[in-house]
Amino acid sequence: MSGDELNPAAVAQPVEDVQGDGRWISQHTRFVQECKDAEPDVLFVGDSMVQLMQQYEIWRELFSPLHALNFGIGGDTTCNVLWRLQNGELENIRPKVVVLWVGTNNHEHTAEQVAGGILAIAQLLTSRLPRAKIVVLGLLPRGERPNSLREKNTAVNGLLRSWLPRLGQAQFLDVSGEFVHSDGTISPQHMFDFLHLTATGYRTVAKPLSDLLLQILEETPEERRASLV
Repeated sequence: MSGDELNPAAVAQPVEDVQGDGRWISQHTRFVQECKDAEPDVLFVGDSMVQLMQQYEIWRELFSPLHALNFGIGGDTTCNVLWRLQNGELENIRPKVVVLWVGTNNHEHTAEQVAGGILAIAQLLTSRLPRAKIVVLGLLPRGERPNSLREKNTAVNGLLRSWLPRLGQAQFLDVSGEFVHSDGTISPQHMFDFLHLTATGYRTVAKPLSDLLLQILEETPEERRASLV
């Protein structure tokens, strides 16, 4: 997608403090502070799908041992993540891999705009962290039964599958097909509110993601350089 300046989903902006408690900017400030002390090999960034992952055993089991940082904030859109990364959340850290998972909250944007916003974040990451690999997670289906938001997320994933290979450093991991039954329904065993994941749902995402991260982290520097040529 060209012309990001015309894409509202690729415009960096902070969350408006509607509640008046400064919660979002406080979380961002905490993340910026963490960058001064931590030396992560893996950085997770995104919305509640990222944030809530660390509340489950799967985070401690598979991702904490990889020296992972979790920079997820519930409700974030591509615009909010872009702003956070431009305003200190990449300072002083040099992760080997960044896992990006955002886009399902971009309700005001079209599928093409959302995919363009995700691509803009991936481009920012590759420019700021030229040695890092980027893993973009596909958007999951939502709602108990087929609906327009599901269709939109599927369309976003299709565009990302097409666009991301151009970046070289980016890989796309889509496990969305694991959540929809043959009759088109989603089970509350995987998503307790048909959007956010249960422990079982996170395990479905985490296993292939963990396998991919281990594969990337075990590459030698020579392999990594060769893969970027």
